[in-house]
Amino acid sequence: MLIHNLTSWQKIGLRQMDNIVIELFLLSIGASFVQRTTGFGFGIFIMTMLPSIMPSYGEATTLSGLLAMTTSLIIVVQKYKYISWSRLLPILLTFIIVSIGAIFMLKRMEYGILNILLGITLILTSIYFTFFSKRIKVKTTMPVQITAGTLSGLMGGFFGMQGPPAVLYFVSSEPDKEHYLAMTQTYFLMGNLMMTMARAYNGFFTSTVSIVYIYGISGVVVGNLIGAWVFKHITGSLLKYIIYAYIEISGLTFLLAG
Repeated sequence: MLIHNLTSWQKIGLRQMDNIVIELFLLSIGASFVQRTTGFGFGIFIMTMLPSIMPSYGEATTLSGLLAMTTSLIIVVQKYKYISWSRLLPILLTFIIVSIGAIFMLKRMEYGILNILLGITLILTSIYFTFFSKRIKVKTTMPVQITAGTLSGLMGGFFGMQGPPAVLYFVSSEPDKEHYLAMTQTYFLMGNLMMTMARAYNGFFTSTVSIVYIYGISGVVVGNLIGAWVFKHITGSLLKYIIYAYIEISGLTFLLAG
């Protein structure tokens, strides 16, 4: 069933639900702010805390995907003429297949194990983007596309943060920032759409997700407005180092919690 008969709202109680709504609103502001100022990172940011405030890990990844999908849709509508399907389809199809498999495995994995895996993933992501992203050049060959799609699918299926491997690929494959933005956001949009359908089939698309999604959207709007203003007054390199430091600290937190 797409939505449980007994909702997560009923299970956790209205008072706890109020706390979830407030925290989700603030997390959505932060995640959309990061996305607006750096071009990616919505899932990375929001998944540092979302699993701890949602009733289940599957619901957290589902909600993260829905909010990220909404953000990507807005950008794709504006940049669709820059999409190159020949460069997009190999990595996208690989991602869809692997992520769906990861989502089916998610129901069989313990929360503590996922916490540890997420912590390691966040730390490695932070280290890579802080120290190595400018030094490593990726060739846009078919093996690279399949590898990037596989890694992105695993991260997207398990943690709702498929961005880093895909960003690395598209930075190397696209000729300018307009094509880069169009390709990444189309990739995220279609990938999140397919993952949301798979998560719904596995019972993660609950009524709680549907309800708090509305509050998350309001946070997305606010975060975009703040991000647009800050983008004009701070260097991108400084902001990225702040973000990656936060991600690494969050990763350590998940490792300790696991």
